[in-house]
Formats: sequence, structure tokens, C-alpha cells
Amino acid sequence: MVKTRWAVLGPGAISRDFVVGLRASERGVLHAVGSSSADRAAGFAAEHGAPASGTYDEILTRDDVDAVYVGTVHTTHADLAVRALEAGKAVLCEKPASPTLDEVERILDTAQRVRRPFLEAFKTRFGPFAEALRELARGSELGELQRVQGAFGFDAGTREGRLFDPALAGGAILDVGCYPLALAIDLAAASGRPIDPEYGRFEARVIGGVDGTASAELRFGDLTAAIATSVIEDLSDTAVLTFADAEVVLPNAWGSRTASPDALLIRRGGDERVVELPVVQPMAAEADALSLALQDGRLEVPEMPWSHTRAAARVLTDWRAAALAG
Repeated sequence: MVKTRWAVLGPGAISRDFVVGLRASERGVLHAVGSSSADRAAGFAAEHGAPASGTYDEILTRDDVDAVYVGTVHTTHADLAVRALEAGKAVLCEKPASPTLDEVERILDTAQRVRRPFLEAFKTRFGPFAEALRELARGSELGELQRVQGAFGFDAGTREGRLFDPALAGGAILDVGCYPLALAIDLAAASGRPIDPEYGRFEARVIGGVDGTASAELRFGDLTAAIATSVIEDLSDTAVLTFADAEVVLPNAWGSRTASPDALLIRRGGDERVVELPVVQPMAAEADALSLALQDGRLEVPEMPWSHTRAAARVLTDWRAAALAG
């Protein structure tokens, strides 16, 4: 197997986690590091054993880079993704693909025009756990899926830095609120519902110009979703899926950057059944999915198709606008 030669753009914390994942991948290897600072790129490359480093432009013009991982702040995703695609690279871009739908459309239009694969990096879409949820949603074992309820929130401690900077599109919605939204879109699609929801309500608490907490009620046809998020308080990471004949509890809905969730609980009548599932390294799985698309000549990855990226971007754009409008 010829392995994908990866470049990491943005030598920050999330990129360190991606490099850990890449070591566990079957189809890829770290080859280069790019940054706005050549010195910072060189330090990260030396730390992680990448043979090449340089500025963004220097890395994107290299013929020995097949794919890039964009791990920079939200507001730089679109420009870097477009530059990488136009340079002929496949792109795995950390979520959200960009803070606005217009910018996401610019990325996808570029990927379509230059015929290079693009994947928004939702690690929760990959592995046996994610597929088990889709199978439950599309099947008849538990009756029709009726409601999705989930939250992702934590207390950042400090009220400074990227998460609390309006100029960097800080706030909870884009950083972690996108995860329960992506779950709802995924299960709506699996159950045959529309993936562009109607809006029920948006609520938020704004702190220093960013959404500190937020919640939303969405309707995917007759499937409802209640989602919440925060960067100023810890929220339960348990999600609940309500079916016509049962309830499915996800005790650890989002997993971690190194391991996918390993179990779900099915409650029907007075019975409870624990379903244990194999664990994967989710960042390795998403990297390998893009490598496979590149190998097969596909532009999209089925676990996170462009239609889902567009649907998520529309909701995130509108939800955040409503939150910041007060």
C-alpha cells in the first residue's frame, strides 16, 4: 500500500492530537508541517519526526505532500482549505469547516472545481459506534426514531483566549455545539428524514461577545432534536435517542480524541441491554477515510458527505447569529 503523505497546517494542540491519531492510521504518514511561522513549524516537525517543514506556501507547493490537515483557528479554515485544494491536495479540515455557510460553500465549490477530496473532521462519525447508531435509526428493531437529545459542554476555566475571542469566532456553538448537531443530522439522514431542519427555538448566554452557552430545538420533518452546548459550564455527555418502542442511552456520546465510544444502553419496557462495541482511534479513522477517497478518486467520504457539511453550516450560522443578536 502506498501511504498518503500528510502535512499538518497549524502546529497547535489539536494538530498534536491528529499526529497521535495518524501514527495509528493504516494509510497515512506524517510528512510535513506548515505554519505562519517557519520556526514554529520546524519545532513541531522535529518533535514529531516530520522530514519537512516551512511556511504554508512552502508546504503547499511541495510535490511530496498528498493531503493536508487544517488544524488552525476557525476563521482561517476556509482560506487554508481553498489554497490547499487549489494546490492539488486532499483536505481534512477540523470542524467547523468555517464559521459561515458562505465560506463553507466557497470551500466545497473549490473542491468540486479542482476535483480534490474534502472532509470536515467530525471524528464522531467514524467507527462501529457511529455505524451502530445509523443502523438503529434506519432499521425497524426499535420502531421509528422520534427524538435526539444531546449536549456537549465544559468549563474552560479561563475566560480568555481563542474560545472567548469574537475576532476568532469563539464561543460554544462552533467549538462543541457542532457535535450534537452533527449527530442529529446523521441520524435524520439514516432514518430517511430531511437533513435541513426547521428551527424551533434558539437560546444563548453571551459572555464578552461570544456565546458562552446555547441551546436549540430543531425539527427534521417529524424527528425533533434538542441540543445544548457550553464553554463556561460542564454539561453531561450522555445523549438519549427516543424511538417508538425503546430508548437508547449513549453514556459517552462523543468519546475522546483517542478512542471512540464503546457502549450504548437499550431500554425497552422494563428491560435494559448493554451493547458493547469495538473502539477505534477516531482521528486515525477519519484520516484513513480521506486517504481511501483519494485512492479511489472520490471527492466525498460517506460518513460525512458534503450535504451534511452544508446542513451543519447552515444551522451553525443561523444559531450563532441568533445567539449573538441577543
